[in-house]
Amino acid sequence: MGVAIRVAGEADRELVVRLLDEAFQDDPVSNWVFPAPAHRRATHPKLMAAFADAVLAEGRIDLAEDGSACALWLSVPAGNHDGEGDGEDEDAPAQLRAAVDPDNERVELIGRLTADIHPEGRAHAYLWMIGVAPERQGEGLGRALIESVLDRCDREGLAAYLEASNARSRALYERLGFVLTGRPLDLPDGPRMWPMWREPRPGRQTGAGAGAGD
Repeated sequence: MGVAIRVAGEADRELVVRLLDEAFQDDPVSNWVFPAPAHRRATHPKLMAAFADAVLAEGRIDLAEDGSACALWLSVPAGNHDGEGDGEDEDAPAQLRAAVDPDNERVELIGRLTADIHPEGRAHAYLWMIGVAPERQGEGLGRALIESVLDRCDREGLAAYLEASNARSRALYERLGFVLTGRPLDLPDGPRMWPMWREPRPGRQTGAGAGAGD
């Protein structure tokens, strides 16, 4: 059975933030950024809201019609993607920390570390985050959301990129054609992230496939 997908707008902001908060509360990277459970429960939604606002302003959020899952995409042009020469981009991690959790250096550090490993040169679609309601994980919703964009990438000859934050999501992305690019990112005293790249596949046929948690 197919998944009805639409583009989220400002009216969907709170739904998207809630989905991301619930989906990533127990994610290894979120646990590293906010190691204290009580503090994570209180502050994690602010970080997810900041991410949602950024993508609503500059990218695209795909939302399952029933509100069960969302995917945050940015369109990255060819050229330099690490903010070099752009003071506003360079300051973004520090600004995020100041807005979300000023005493938590890891909020800023995660932004800088992921920017450092982001591929440069070629235009690509960047899957920033994908969240599925915990009670709906394993139904293939995440895969459906991703494949809807990968189909477009294949038609347009556009590459795609993401950072997997856990082994389960990495396995899903590998099934969709993503491969490790460069070295994994080992967060200081924390978990590993996997930067993954996918070349376009002209003529690819999608299928239902196995579900995944994200």
